[in-house]
Amino acid sequence: MQRFIFVGVVTIISVIISFSSFAVAVAQPQPQPTLWQVYQQSFKSAKYVDLTHAIAPNIPVWAGFGFAKFSATTNPQTGKVYTYSANGFEATHYDLPTDQLGTQLDPPAHWNPNYPTIDELPPTFAVRPLVVIPIQDKVAEDPNYHLQVEDILNWERKHGIIPEGSVVFVRSDWSKQWSNPELASSRKFPGVSLAALKFLHLKRKILFHGHEPLDTDSTPTLEGEDWLLNNGYTQAEGVANLDRVPETGALVAIGYAKFQGGLGGFARYIAICPPNWKYGVSVGELPESPLEKAAKPLHWDEKLGIRVR
Repeated sequence: MQRFIFVGVVTIISVIISFSSFAVAVAQPQPQPTLWQVYQQSFKSAKYVDLTHAIAPNIPVWAGFGFAKFSATTNPQTGKVYTYSANGFEATHYDLPTDQLGTQLDPPAHWNPNYPTIDELPPTFAVRPLVVIPIQDKVAEDPNYHLQVEDILNWERKHGIIPEGSVVFVRSDWSKQWSNPELASSRKFPGVSLAALKFLHLKRKILFHGHEPLDTDSTPTLEGEDWLLNNGYTQAEGVANLDRVPETGALVAIGYAKFQGGLGGFARYIAICPPNWKYGVSVGELPESPLEKAAKPLHWDEKLGIRVR
């Protein structure tokens, strides 16, 4: 009898030890996933700079499209506007005359139906190395100056070869005049030459390029845009704040509205810059969750046709 009791006690102790060992093993911290380490070590302390114009009714747009119109959303059954006081929420109705508005991402289907639309672009567009090539000094002397191959080679002499698969933004400072809605009607504006586009895509094999104006070039036939979109390339237009990002060493996060069959993209570009960069904001520097309550509530501005504080 004692032997059975002894065996039973030993068995119970063994189970307890095994369970304790299992519990300790489970409680041991697991190695942090590699991408989480990348976030903690690099992305969290990086400086973030928005390269995107806000869409509003008065922003520059090609006359062939016309301006956007904003209004308060109404209940289709009653015709009454939704209000915070009556409904507990409000919403906005957007009358957007085109998907070629503001800061954009042009898919090749904009010009050629045989290539992808905005919703057909690969998800791998999401994050890329960012190259910024400055031509603002030459544009100051000639408002119609276009990026040349020599400008690209000069950049490479200073920074090294442009990485394959990167995004190349051309800084002209044209966007500093963005508040003028007549800007889009000017026939002279900084652009990118066809030779430069071919060099970037065929020699350096970049993902796409971007520029501050709303067209690629000022030639009568838009030869650069014609070549790009009819050969399966995308491009960014209406990019902003390129004076606030480094020429090399940053990344760009790319987001855009995914309209089915869309021929243009309302895009948002965020530059992810090194932690010691002089511009931008890092994670933790501003309230995020919850977001900070504003000093003034939103209200509808009839003159501007948008909500303001």
